Amino acid sequence: MKMLIFFVRVACCAGILTSLGCAAAVVGGGAAGGYAVGTDERSAGTMVDDAAITAKVKTELIGDKNIKARNIDVDTVAGVVVLSGYVDSSQEASRAGLIAKSVPGVARVKNELRVGSRTMGQGVDDTVLGAKIKARLLEEPGVRSFNIDVDVYSGSVSVTGTVPSQEQKNTVLNLIRSVEGVKGVVDNLQIH
Repeated sequence: MKMLIFFVRVACCAGILTSLGCAAAVVGGGAAGGYAVGTDERSAGTMVDDAAITAKVKTELIGDKNIKARNIDVDTVAGVVVLSGYVDSSQEASRAGLIAKSVPGVARVKNELRVGSRTMGQGVDDTVLGAKIKARLLEEPGVRSFNIDVDVYSGSVSVTGTVPSQEQKNTVLNLIRSVEGVKGVVDNLQIH
């Protein structure tokens, strides 16, 4: 358990560093990501397909001169792509959604992009709130928190990943809603 808490602390610090623009975050993300592979509810083939789709969507977004891809988070679960983050205009959000839909293997796109920008202070607040949520998920018995991705934008939490049952999905969503500072929850969890 101490090792697990260590990895969460590393990942949380990495998230804060990432929001501040530091490259050291890769170490924490890699450590947490390795554990996630061993606990994910999806088959190895689905995980590989999802990773390839995510990479291809990110590559396509980066290649479009009209999109600021660094502000867009891409998550894929069972072929469903979730776009979250901030963009400058509704046109940019629509374009990002169209690009994601054009990638082979994408079953559906959930476009949660927000128009506007967040200040560094908001970014830090969101990172801290995300860390609190991940810590609470880690403490919850029976919840495989490494299968769950939490993104926070101005206090609104987008949760993506897999859980084994509706009961666990309800537990996760209720836990997130109970964390102080959460303004809303967008449920992208899938039962596998």
